[in-house]
Amino acid sequence: MKLLKSLFAASLLLLSGLAAAADDAGAKTVVEKLHESLLGAMQAGSKAGFKGREEMLAPVITSSFDFDSICRIVTGRHWKAASDEQKARFIEVFKKLSVATYASNFSSFSGEKFQTEGSEADHDALIVRTTLRPTEGEPVPLNYLLRQTNGQWLIMNVVAQGVSDLSLKRADYTAVIKSEGFDSLIKRLEKKVADMSQGS
Repeated sequence: MKLLKSLFAASLLLLSGLAAAADDAGAKTVVEKLHESLLGAMQAGSKAGFKGREEMLAPVITSSFDFDSICRIVTGRHWKAASDEQKARFIEVFKKLSVATYASNFSSFSGEKFQTEGSEADHDALIVRTTLRPTEGEPVPLNYLLRQTNGQWLIMNVVAQGVSDLSLKRADYTAVIKSEGFDSLIKRLEKKVADMSQGS
């Protein structure tokens, strides 16, 4: 009987280990697909232009990030007070801004590489640790926080060189909402998207 119990316990540990490994692989796949798309946009560069890179990146970015949760977090307590229309407009412009920012920042290629370093559990989330390695200069650590939504791993936050994108946006956005209102924040983000779209 003791032997059976030991075998059963060992089986449970093995199965839980396999499940954790599968979860780990799923989260890494999301991040690595994003990186693959970013490299593609960089290699397309000025030949594709801003619009071309935007079109390349939009599908993978919109499917890789949990924009509903991110938008709720970056607007803080003001999210509950916002109308359904304001929430819908904000999510839409935030998605566009995210795509535009990546298309603007990843616009040229000179041999850079993304490297996945590993992952670790963080309560109900996973942190996927990666590094952007340029051909010259210091490597840039990029850590992604992912959570499962409806069985799918989605990115919640990106920490670049120790700086949390989610924290920065929350500080900026809540300050604007507090002083100018929710609609003003939406208009500001719409203007940013319009300004970026003028780039090459």
